Amino acid sequence: MLGLLILNLALILFDSLYATDMVRQSLNQLSPALLDWYQPLHANFILIDLVFVGIFLSEFMLRWLVAIKRKDYLRWYFYPFIHWYDLVGCIPVGGARFLRFLRIFSILYRLQKYKIIDIKDTAPYRFLRFYYQVFVEEVSDRVVIKVLSDAQDDLRQGSPLLDDIINKVLATRRPVLCQWLASILVHSGHTLNHEQSGEVVRQHVQDSVTKAVRDNQQVARLRLVPVLGGSVEKMLENAVSDIVVQSLANLLLDVTPAKIDQLMTHGLGASNLQEQALDQEMLNVVDECLQLLKQHVGKQRWKDAL
Repeated sequence: MLGLLILNLALILFDSLYATDMVRQSLNQLSPALLDWYQPLHANFILIDLVFVGIFLSEFMLRWLVAIKRKDYLRWYFYPFIHWYDLVGCIPVGGARFLRFLRIFSILYRLQKYKIIDIKDTAPYRFLRFYYQVFVEEVSDRVVIKVLSDAQDDLRQGSPLLDDIINKVLATRRPVLCQWLASILVHSGHTLNHEQSGEVVRQHVQDSVTKAVRDNQQVARLRLVPVLGGSVEKMLENAVSDIVVQSLANLLLDVTPAKIDQLMTHGLGASNLQEQALDQEMLNVVDECLQLLKQHVGKQRWKDAL
């Protein structure tokens, strides 16, 4: 089929050139006998081409039946739509005939697919593949750099990106966030009250309170009291630790989504010089990251392959 297709395309190309006066005059000067011999073929070329078309259509129908038997596609009638170029190329009209070039690539693909030939080891394939990758890389890099440059210009012109994130992303999900934060805090309060799971937190609080109490000058004076000084200091440490842990647990258990929402309302609406400076610094970080990304994307890696 590949040989017939190449022969058919060669005849089509030669016949198209033969139709021009310049080629006929050149053939007449080189070989008048060849010109006279080909004249009947040119006059009946449509019939010759129909013979090739009949062979191509028969092969197409055979491949369609094989595809139906193998269930290559979800529907039996998908095949002619997917291989439309095979059908259009069979139309015996000058413009449609050259679509038969696509059949060459289709046949070569099937030969490669079934491991009859190995095109990847050929020099033309490596040549075309390399310059195809160069073309794709250059086009994609220019598109990505253009997108990143537009994003940088938008940020440098004072894009309200952070405000949009707060107002359009976080604010719309405030009830869900409040409920989630409240459930976490309440769960933390229950954990503190639990003897086993809250032991680590209690021990940490107790160690912190013990250090703070021992560093306190007023409490340190209790050690000067004979006999009872050390006991009183220890009782005071335990009492303060229990009070701090229980107060923290009660505070967490008392948290509700409404209180979280109130805190978020004041927090999201607050604005001062420090927050504005932080917002500007974040935008600068994003801008520098985009600049580095542009430099990385703009590197022409295909030159390394040369």
